[in-house]
Amino acid sequence: MRTGVIAKKLGMARFFDEAGTHVPVTVLSLEGCQVVAHRTKDKDGYVALQLGAGSKKPKNTSKALRGHFGKAEVEPKHKVMEFRVSEDNLIDVGAEITADHFLPGQKIDVTATTVGKGFAGAMKRWNFGGLRATHGVSVSHRSHGSTGQRQDPGRTFKGKKMAGHLGQETVTTLNVTVWRVDVERGLILVKGAVPGTEGTYVKLRDAIKARAPEGLPTPGAYRKAGQPSAIEAAETSVEEPAVTDAPAGDAAAPEAGDQS
Repeated sequence: MRTGVIAKKLGMARFFDEAGTHVPVTVLSLEGCQVVAHRTKDKDGYVALQLGAGSKKPKNTSKALRGHFGKAEVEPKHKVMEFRVSEDNLIDVGAEITADHFLPGQKIDVTATTVGKGFAGAMKRWNFGGLRATHGVSVSHRSHGSTGQRQDPGRTFKGKKMAGHLGQETVTTLNVTVWRVDVERGLILVKGAVPGTEGTYVKLRDAIKARAPEGLPTPGAYRKAGQPSAIEAAETSVEEPAVTDAPAGDAAAPEAGDQS
């Protein structure tokens, strides 16, 4: 079992594949997803990796968390999550997960907090049909109707579907397809929509109801702490043109009109 990643939802975009078919995608950014700590069987009773993503100012971070991040030698993170892994899939503390952790065409599960929509009626919240439009029904056409029983049991059962707060809950969307990954910019593009608003941190993991593709990096795709990113490596690999001094014996060519 591999670790998942923490990504930030940037929004949605549209692309066209080789056949010219329109493909709506959601753009997810890793934004410095690093391993912060280990959870081991001997010390914690289970095996997991604690990951952090995003940046946070030290002055806005509690003293306890500053010490926690300082021990891992990573910058303060905006979001911290844990991922259960097997003992042979532990990754060193400080390592940064890269976008090629997932492969194009792979199925993944996305967990996030849905958009909060405030107080909603039963028809919008639970897709109720509402009351009749006539035959004695007035004013309460969109109400949910009766909520209880007769004298026995004489109460409303817990969990009854009624009007209330819609959204703002944790939802997992299964079997989302990875359409493309951009390692240099740390982007993961998935087909369709995922839960959450723009700027929400989402949890990505290998799909539990789909077979993992061949060639999946194990324990994951990452670069160790201090190792340059793909963009930094490309910038440093560009060689500057060599500047050679003219030989001392060669005289500079006189300019036009120079009579000396």
